[in-house]
Amino acid sequence: MSLPHTDSANAAGSAARSALPRDAPHTTPPGTGVASDELFQVETHGIDPIPDHERHGSARDVFWLWFGSNLSFTFVINGTLAVMFGLSFRAAIAVVVITGLSFFAVGALGLAGVRTGTATLVISRAAFGVHGNFPAGLLNWVVGIGYTILNTVVGTFALEGLFAKLGWAGGDLARVVALAITLSLTFAVAMWGHATVQAAERWMAYVLGIGFGLLILFVVPGLKTGDAPETSNTFHAISLAVLVMVAGPISYLPMPSDYTRYLPRDTSLRSITLWGAAGGMLSSVLLGVLGVAAATQADMSDPVTGVADLVPGWFEAPFLLLVVGGSITNSILTLYSSSLNLQVLGIPWSRSKGILVSTAFILVGSLWALFNGDFTDNLTSFLSVLVVVFAPWGGVFIADTLMRRCRYDADGLHDMRGGAYWYTRGFHPAGMIALGAGIVFAALTAESALWTGALVETFDGDFTLLGAVVSGLLYWALARREPQFAKH
Repeated sequence: MSLPHTDSANAAGSAARSALPRDAPHTTPPGTGVASDELFQVETHGIDPIPDHERHGSARDVFWLWFGSNLSFTFVINGTLAVMFGLSFRAAIAVVVITGLSFFAVGALGLAGVRTGTATLVISRAAFGVHGNFPAGLLNWVVGIGYTILNTVVGTFALEGLFAKLGWAGGDLARVVALAITLSLTFAVAMWGHATVQAAERWMAYVLGIGFGLLILFVVPGLKTGDAPETSNTFHAISLAVLVMVAGPISYLPMPSDYTRYLPRDTSLRSITLWGAAGGMLSSVLLGVLGVAAATQADMSDPVTGVADLVPGWFEAPFLLLVVGGSITNSILTLYSSSLNLQVLGIPWSRSKGILVSTAFILVGSLWALFNGDFTDNLTSFLSVLVVVFAPWGGVFIADTLMRRCRYDADGLHDMRGGAYWYTRGFHPAGMIALGAGIVFAALTAESALWTGALVETFDGDFTLLGAVVSGLLYWALARREPQFAKH
């Protein structure tokens, strides 16, 4: 199945490019062959639609993007948490594999980027209205910053451990230096932009893929497959494990089109979905299994130290570098998208200025996380809040995408004073009501270190994820008779 060429998308591109901030004049260095999106050159586009003559790449690029970015130690931690919640080895593995399927939704949501040439949170204006989209945009920026802080902290701890192994136990100074290195590498790639992000994810995927492959060979053969007591595999424990494992894919729902908007308009819809799902699922499932296997053999209260104890002495330093590299590849995506997110909110900054501002917030948040509180509690609390917000948001957005069959008025997405997605004073009542209802349901059924929802005890489990089902079905019920859906 191929995508049709639409003149309205080109018209939108011309209008939006003249109205939105740009970063730098065009040059034509070798590489992608596209002056606005070159390796090691600051990308000049923001959320303005990418015109056809500047599009390049193939669906296979999406595989490397999601495969490389998810070779992150966070998924190892999630696998260990599944066991720590009380699941047996077999139950934990089942959760890891089943939740990995959620990357099919991530892959599919990249389809709209090909058709519109713009970012996901611009496209979501169709579901919520051009003004109603602002709260979700703001929340996504906050969550994106939080997720980048999470990965930066993991990388910083690992690099600090490497310093100690090399003979420098520098205390707080070593930790600050480790943070500076980790965050600087993330910042540099995100600042250059889309082409460099794509290339860095591919290059790092080769290196990290080999490294984590060796780690799996060292850890998995020693796993202990004996089941936990049957009382441990409770629905309550399973629901918590599912929540933690699926939080990663859910955090990506507001960004797939950020990385497909440069693909040629005739790119196959099926190929984008399959390549994206394959990349994210392969890395997340393999590392989740690694975490489960490690948790059956060692004390994983400190996951980095726990895994390090399971590998040969000569591999401890490379292992710590794997953790650092994985944290950087994951953080690059969230930091890059955060700069587009600020433009979606109407802030008249260039993409590069948005990167600077987001990085400043990440630096402050990382310093607080590194020197205050318990990391595991902070992690589980953050993941709980993330799912409470973005499971319902994803439910509405996915329902809207399916109802429209991924067809949008490209001009209307960028029209902030009227147009197809103005609805009622810029708000789409169906989208706002469905989102609110989903968030309320998710909050009432969430169990976290921050709060326990009133319905958790009644349901004997965490049903936060069903917030997506509630919001999606309610949106369908409220919006299905509206004119824009009737014609589809």
